[in-house]
Amino acid sequence: MKNKFLAEMQSRGYISQCTDIEKLNEISNKKSISGYIGFDCTASSLHVGSLLQIMILKLMQKHGHRPIVLLGGGTTLIGDPSGKDSTRKILKQMEINKNIKSIKKVFKKVLDFSNNKTRPIFVDNSHWLTKLKYIQFLRDIGSYFTINKMLTFDSVKLRLEREQSLSYMEFNYMILQAYDFYQLFKKENCILQIGGSDQWGNIINGIDLIRRILKKESFGLTSPLITLASGAKMGKTEKGAVWLNEKLFSVYDYWQFWRNVDDRDVKKFLYFFTEIEYEKINTLCEKEENINNLKILLANQATSILHGKSAAKKAQKTAKETFEDKSLSLNLPEIKVNSEEVKKGISLIDLLSVNGVMSSKSEARRAILNNGLKINDKLVGDIKRTLKSEDFEEKILKISYGKKKHYKVKII
Repeated sequence: MKNKFLAEMQSRGYISQCTDIEKLNEISNKKSISGYIGFDCTASSLHVGSLLQIMILKLMQKHGHRPIVLLGGGTTLIGDPSGKDSTRKILKQMEINKNIKSIKKVFKKVLDFSNNKTRPIFVDNSHWLTKLKYIQFLRDIGSYFTINKMLTFDSVKLRLEREQSLSYMEFNYMILQAYDFYQLFKKENCILQIGGSDQWGNIINGIDLIRRILKKESFGLTSPLITLASGAKMGKTEKGAVWLNEKLFSVYDYWQFWRNVDDRDVKKFLYFFTEIEYEKINTLCEKEENINNLKILLANQATSILHGKSAAKKAQKTAKETFEDKSLSLNLPEIKVNSEEVKKGISLIDLLSVNGVMSSKSEARRAILNNGLKINDKLVGDIKRTLKSEDFEEKILKISYGKKKHYKVKII
């Protein structure tokens, strides 16, 4: 690859498929290009499963190209069927708009807004999709799609093979995504669409639409879907999704997520989720004998990109105080309890389940019965245990779940 952007994409393992990588290499080597990635807005935050796509947008900027962030205010009204076994929950426009506003905050933290040439463009496809006239759209756009071809794409084919219902609404999703690419090509001179490998069929549809209507060439590129060495889905923990919004998932928990990845995933994640040069990662992985040092490096780098360097250092300091010094760090995730409730006695199992330390009361019981829970570093063996005033020292106590999860409980 002559082009530095595509060369780094390739070396980091960001590329799964590309429609014509040689031609894209030639064009992007001559001039700055615009490329887009679409994000559905089904929640108030993206989770770590979307992080690879954000890193690709960041890499575009590094090499002088302009990223376009498409926030699917229109397509979220329908829901992408790709990789889903059932129809997504249908959200109201007001809720989607609220999600868009919240999701934008993540991009504003990660992407660079200082350079006018590479400053990201935000677009909301509801601006054109909600204004479509049905008959006209069928005549002007729908005539370019055949049911025969649409049935061959994985988002449709896999659902039908499993004999799971696919609504007509969802079936139309790929046409709307193709129309998005067509609109961005016209409005923003966007020649590239990037997505996860499950989006390949949808991307191809957009390229075909642009070629048929505008007689112009565009490109599609997909990144690999990430699976952990353990076989688990990327970004899922006992507590649920690893959100990129710190209100939903604390900086400390985010740092811990990266610190605790499987040894087999460390090198790959250094490529994917840090900005350390490819050659330097290879050298570090060859020379460093202690895998935990590489995990700390990964945690610091990944957390710095999303939350800033000072937040990453603070999270590392908290972990060191908690695990190595055995002290109760001021920066641990905090659970607040009412003083009147403490006087009466608070059920430990209720506290754990209500505050998300455990996903349910039954999980909390299992943790206690399996000797997995401690209060102030002392093992808890009674599932009927309550927290009382005498458990607190200066209105604070520590709950430990296993070796790596610690919480500060504070009386207010």
